Amino acid sequence: MNQTRTLLIFAWLMVAVMLWMEWRKEANVQAAPDLPVAAEVAGSDAVPSSVPSSSAAVPDASNVPIAPPAADGSVPSATASASPATGSDAVTVVTDVLRLTLDRGNVVDAALLAYPQTRDEDSPPVKLFDTDPSRWYAAQSGWVSQANAAPTHEAGFVAETGEREYRLDEAGDEVVVPFVWQGPDGVTIRRTITVRRGAYAIDVRDTVINAGNTPWQGHIYRQLSRVPPNISRGMTNPESFSFNGATWYSDEEGYTRRPFAKFLNEGAINLQATESWTAILQHHFFTAWIPRADDRTVISVHEDGPRHLVRQLGPGLSVAPGQQDSVDARLWVGPKLVEQIKAQGVRGFDRAVDYSRFSAFAFLGEWLFWLLDKVHSLVKNWGWAIVGLVILIRIAMYPLSAAQYKSMAKMRKFQPRMAQLKERYGDDKQKFQMAMMELYKKEKINPVGGCLPILLQMPIFFALYWVLLESVELRHAPWMGWIQDLTAPDPFFILPIINIAVMWATQKLSPMTGMDPTQQKIMQLMPVIFGAIMIFFPAGLVLYWVTNGSVGLAQQWWFLRRYSGDSGKPDQPSKPKPPKPAKA
Repeated sequence: MNQTRTLLIFAWLMVAVMLWMEWRKEANVQAAPDLPVAAEVAGSDAVPSSVPSSSAAVPDASNVPIAPPAADGSVPSATASASPATGSDAVTVVTDVLRLTLDRGNVVDAALLAYPQTRDEDSPPVKLFDTDPSRWYAAQSGWVSQANAAPTHEAGFVAETGEREYRLDEAGDEVVVPFVWQGPDGVTIRRTITVRRGAYAIDVRDTVINAGNTPWQGHIYRQLSRVPPNISRGMTNPESFSFNGATWYSDEEGYTRRPFAKFLNEGAINLQATESWTAILQHHFFTAWIPRADDRTVISVHEDGPRHLVRQLGPGLSVAPGQQDSVDARLWVGPKLVEQIKAQGVRGFDRAVDYSRFSAFAFLGEWLFWLLDKVHSLVKNWGWAIVGLVILIRIAMYPLSAAQYKSMAKMRKFQPRMAQLKERYGDDKQKFQMAMMELYKKEKINPVGGCLPILLQMPIFFALYWVLLESVELRHAPWMGWIQDLTAPDPFFILPIINIAVMWATQKLSPMTGMDPTQQKIMQLMPVIFGAIMIFFPAGLVLYWVTNGSVGLAQQWWFLRRYSGDSGKPDQPSKPKPPKPAKA
């Protein structure tokens, strides 16, 4: 039995099956049925145990159910109502990278001016927030209090000035938009939203000013609310392979994610968190609330009709008469730009670039992107950067590749002897295998020596798949000629066809002796199967695989010439040499 080829068959089939599972794991999954909002469990004196359950509307603070659950575990629920459309108080903010609509102190519409939806010249920019009920998406923030009046995300905050449009001028570096809530008993909450040049992180500060005679206590909540988008489930649509849903991070539990299709099926959460953030991810873009690192919050997820939301409740403030205090947070609205994300200095925030839910693959993906980015800084083209990455990986793995090809060359050299053994033992497979293992032992051939490099490359392949899928830096990035978008499939299937040719040539150089007819048929079909799969892959990934296969083919041909003593053709049985004439 040719153990090397058998293991290669299983390795290749495993690659195909795992990729197929990744593609289809979220396809055709129906959204979870509407469920009642889960009640939070009281976990801290500093943070109330419950907040309004509706993402659409919050009743008056006196009706907010913030008390701990009753003995039977029940909690009163808030009354939901439809969210009103953007009011006449809405404010527009335009910078060099963002166009925002702010209403009642919330961000209800956002366009990313540097990212068109398609490659067409007249394409509108990508939108992350939207007031259309069918595409609802908003970043909301308000206050709850057990004993005092407080503004919610639906009512209270109004624009402090009469300006309805703010633009970043050439001399300015930031735009500051003030909102204010005037409460009874002399309490004022002033919200300032600051947007800076070239930045996708928006600073949001709430300052509580108590000019009254009694203390004021309250807790801030921040939430991202969205109607899950309808994504075309097709192998040619990379967006359908990317994660869509809510994610959060805390120093206690690390990185967690919850897809929209299984939002509450995996159970309600009530996570006490510090050094935390919450986000909603999609292909290439995301939004996130980032509190201060030392703020203690409660993270929860909810469904309110079609809307899905992830919320952070807290921290709380207690402001004495004549005093004021502030809470700060950042709202990220933008692309998954690795450098800008890392520049935020937030623990775990780089996991928003979701290479994998598994830490090992995520770490490998981060490392591969770092290396890819360094190569790109030299060649200034993402396609050639992928080619350069292949060369670097091949250099790093050369010792393993050498062992692989030496083993294959040695097996190829002894193919005639293996054929003789097969002819000698006929259908007696047991004796044939024993004789072949004896030959391996005698000639010091390792039948599995050629598999290890391939198995080691599999995690690199999977990690790079997600790197190319997730990296917005490669979005609409051209390589050359017909490849004008490395994150989209090859429009003319040229790279997949080249990949088939490279795999076929590699197969012809590989030893086939000892394989039964079924195995040989499977091996003959493998180039076609993989070529068909590659049709639907991003062009950048196929470029990686074609380059990797081409370099491997060249290496294999060279090692065959060196170690088997021919030009890639199997050795023929050696003829006995005539005896040398005796010296006189």
